[in-house]
Amino acid sequence: MVKAFLLIVVGLAGDPESAKEIGKTFHKWGNDLATASEKLGVPQDRLVYLVDQPLEGDVRVSGRATRDEVVKALDGFAKKATAEDVVFMVLIGHGSDDGRNPKFNLPGPDIAASEIDAQLKKMPTKQIVLVNTASASGPFVEALSAPGRTIVTSTRSGAEHFTTLFGGYFVEALTSNATAADADKNKRVSVLEAFQYAKAEVARAYEREGLLATEHAMLDDDGDKEGSQTPSATGKDGKVAAVLSLGAIGGDDLPADPKVRALTLERRDLERRVEALRLLKDSMEPARYTSELEKLVTAIALKTREIRAAEAAATGAQGR
Repeated sequence: MVKAFLLIVVGLAGDPESAKEIGKTFHKWGNDLATASEKLGVPQDRLVYLVDQPLEGDVRVSGRATRDEVVKALDGFAKKATAEDVVFMVLIGHGSDDGRNPKFNLPGPDIAASEIDAQLKKMPTKQIVLVNTASASGPFVEALSAPGRTIVTSTRSGAEHFTTLFGGYFVEALTSNATAADADKNKRVSVLEAFQYAKAEVARAYEREGLLATEHAMLDDDGDKEGSQTPSATGKDGKVAAVLSLGAIGGDDLPADPKVRALTLERRDLERRVEALRLLKDSMEPARYTSELEKLVTAIALKTREIRAAEAAATGAQGR
């Protein structure tokens, strides 16, 4: 039986001024993926979840996200995995690129793409998936591309250095109960489907705020060191990603009452918009950011009031 191994790494969140707020968002993405891992077919013994520093509410954390711990985790996978298994590595945080050796930012020494490449070469598996959702992640395609590897980045170059939204939507595609990402409705979200869903949602987020997109995701799965922004199941890139997935979509934890369920989904959408807005803060005028945030927070409060009223009405109807 093919087994999946999953390494989630939440690295540094950027400059000290925004690190606390953005860091919470990054931890949320990591927690969402770690929490859903068993439903996706990755049991605890095949999951390693590393964070820059533990925050309240963190779950399933294995240790601190240092270069040594990342290397240790990959060494462990290399010893446990077989040729038929798949190793997934998801990086969430910030990156940097000096034009020679792109890096993912960690507490202490950063980890360079060349160091990750050395670790991946030890893997006995025929398939490896690396998803780098960090800023300036584009150069990881050229640095890590090889046969049997699917590389996903949130940017197309090292010059795209603003905080990215892509990771949140990519994780959402894999973990959400909504089936929007499951284009072929087979109850499994492939790497390609998650990529396409996240890319579309990122575009919508920038359009919603009237901003020029500062991130352009890429995918490479043919080993030619050239990523594509438009991969497909029949294109040069996308054929392998179309058949690779972590596992089945998780169970439904939404309210049973149709009206409460619909309102809850509407509130989730508003919450995602707040998350996206906060990550876009640095590229917006301060007054506009504050105004848009206030509107969304107010909308969430009103939606919560609607949900409570609908829950009360549903409970009353059941009691009659």
